[in-house]
Amino acid sequence: MEYKFSYTRRGTMFGKLADAHSMEFRPARSHMQRGFHGAKRAGILVTALFLPVFVLSVISEMQAQAASTPYPRMAPLDQYLIADQNVEIALARSAAPKSISDSAEVLTLGRHGYEAAVKGTNGFVCLVERGWAAGIDDPNFWNPKLRGPLCLNAPAVRSYLPITIEKTKLVLSGKSKSQMFDAIKSAFEKKALPTQEPGAMCYMLSKDGYLNDQAGHWHPHLMFFVPLTEAKAWGADMPGSPILASEDAPDRLTIFMVPVAEWSDGTPDSVHNH
Repeated sequence: MEYKFSYTRRGTMFGKLADAHSMEFRPARSHMQRGFHGAKRAGILVTALFLPVFVLSVISEMQAQAASTPYPRMAPLDQYLIADQNVEIALARSAAPKSISDSAEVLTLGRHGYEAAVKGTNGFVCLVERGWAAGIDDPNFWNPKLRGPLCLNAPAVRSYLPITIEKTKLVLSGKSKSQMFDAIKSAFEKKALPTQEPGAMCYMLSKDGYLNDQAGHWHPHLMFFVPLTEAKAWGADMPGSPILASEDAPDRLTIFMVPVAEWSDGTPDSVHNH
């Protein structure tokens, strides 16, 4: 089972509807009045027969498009928030074994961004990402159900976490998806966001996460963040290789994922449950 899913954007159908609305059928000119009126009636008949079929076809395509993009815009903010902060803290900590997460700093999502809920002592930071951490074409980008618990080590806290923090701030300030990605691009160009540090990684071992509508909590795994790198440099995505790769060009990084055998609570992962 793969962690990444392809998604193809479709063009809007409104242009076709507008074309149909303004379409004219002009009969050929004739010096015979009878021929002229006959051609005119034929044009009206063609229009009457053609437009309903055309519009139904366009509507059908629009419905198919809607089905492929179930979350076309941001839902009300409350759907992304977890009302009980203690529940979010527990979910964030479930990303890593207790030997790591119990001493980690924990961030929770508020109405204006992530806030420190628990101070840490070991350099790790645990939080629950939302859908806007995904790529711009990911169909789950605005999915309010998505909960991605992860615990970042110190290099990832310094180099990966600022991207998530900035994306979240932009989204919660009312920026559209495209505006958010434009702002992230500008921030990288101005060196306001860092490149990935050597050794940046995180734990994603929570069985209570919800990574997307296709995979649910998927499998327990580790993620390694590196500057844009070809998958083959790690032997990723090759037959028999346990490593998966996901290139994230807008964030200027490649994520290498390594599935592991157990969830953070020590229970075994079972592929038969997915």
